[in-house]
Amino acid sequence: MFNSDPFSEAASADRPAPDDRSRRPDSSPEPNRPPEPNQTTEPNQTTEPDQPADVPNEAPEARAHATPWRAARTAAARAAQPLPSVVRPLGEALGQTLAEPLAALTDLPSFDTSAMDGWAVAGPGPWRLPSKDAAPEGTGTSTRTSTGTGTSTGILAGHAEAAPLSDGDAVRIATGARVPPGATAVLRSEHGKVRGEGRELYASRHITQGQDIRPRGQECRRGDALLPAGALVTPVVLGLAAAAGYDELTVTSRPRVEVLVLGDELLRAGLPHDGRIRDALGPLLGPWLRALGADVVATRHVGDDPEALHTAVSASTADVVVTTGGTAAGPVDHVHPTLRRLGAEQLVDGVQVRPGHPMLLARLAPGRYLVGLPGNPLAAVSGLLTLAEPLLRTLSARPAPPPYRARLTEAVQGHPVDTRLIPVVYQHGDRARPLRFHGPAMLRGIAAADALAVVPPGGADQGAEAEILDLPWTADGIGISADTATGTITGTGGTP
Repeated sequence: MFNSDPFSEAASADRPAPDDRSRRPDSSPEPNRPPEPNQTTEPNQTTEPDQPADVPNEAPEARAHATPWRAARTAAARAAQPLPSVVRPLGEALGQTLAEPLAALTDLPSFDTSAMDGWAVAGPGPWRLPSKDAAPEGTGTSTRTSTGTGTSTGILAGHAEAAPLSDGDAVRIATGARVPPGATAVLRSEHGKVRGEGRELYASRHITQGQDIRPRGQECRRGDALLPAGALVTPVVLGLAAAAGYDELTVTSRPRVEVLVLGDELLRAGLPHDGRIRDALGPLLGPWLRALGADVVATRHVGDDPEALHTAVSASTADVVVTTGGTAAGPVDHVHPTLRRLGAEQLVDGVQVRPGHPMLLARLAPGRYLVGLPGNPLAAVSGLLTLAEPLLRTLSARPAPPPYRARLTEAVQGHPVDTRLIPVVYQHGDRARPLRFHGPAMLRGIAAADALAVVPPGGADQGAEAEILDLPWTADGIGISADTATGTITGTGGTP
């Protein structure tokens, strides 16, 4: 059950050997990142020792049915179907995915528009100006008023179409205003000179036909496809949808997730004492799952009681239940017995990955799932990226991010059998520097990380290319934001 004890994960197998040469002192900390202390020679200072190849303290049957890491991610992605679509106001659709293509409901722009403050002009110059529209001689500045819609006071954004211009005429115009019929160009304020007692406008440089006019339909025509179904609704997509005439969007529902943090030993406040430890996963999981596009309906603490766990899981109406700890075979590990009592279908039971081997995925009922995470914090993060992220991505109909790789700046020791996930920071473009403090119970390394590097069995040499899994708040620059009204942290999208 432990989620902060460095020795509680089954087999403790994510621990690099004390003589790991890949953990060299760093010459300097990454910019804007907390510095890491100098390397020491104490064996458990930054990592925890690996198990030998035969992993003697792990049950043979546990290794026999463990799923390879990549196959486990694929199984999680294929375990579900996208949730039904719903219609949401623009303000409530952020972070969801479009359930149908976004087509323009109007031309953009919907009329010829001035791209600059200046004068709408007709034909070649110099041009005649209405007397009330003139600025002091030689200033070339634009004086706008808030009254009137005719040519005597200039044309402002938001006003109806102005009177047509005759050849040789000019009228002041504001950025975004409708260009009057007959206008052939817009002369920028800084390129015009007003002379002749404010009645004549001259250009200080050559002006071309259509200059600084955004023609109707320049960006799109009504009915044009703007975005396909499955596109993530970002803040920019909301702006585009509004400009294209939408008040609401049809999006895929957010997966509803309930988090059950298991363990009698966990404290929710204060310092550890009397053998009890702080719960690190309760504060971590909700925001992380929201960053993956989930609607976290509750985070509840459940003691080491099989009946309490059975009641909590069977009573949940969430699409996905996420549990922490209790996935191994210890005296208070009740997740497997609970799944058997519920008649759940085990889809993944153990994964060949370090940290986080004793993770699992089960189907509780059609359309309802349980992701069992290990109790140690970094091991739980590994389970999030291995099983929860692909499952939630499918349920919310998000497209899989394109894979990419980076060169490791240091060698990384591998596990003999399992894939390893190692926190890294980006460095010099396509390079990634492995971080220390990556034992299964440690969050210090990943707190400073940009991503996790996927290290295959046997390890990776310095300069080798490794697959990279972005963290939700670094992927695509989407990030997470705080809700000041509720104190919660919500994701705006993005997936590893």
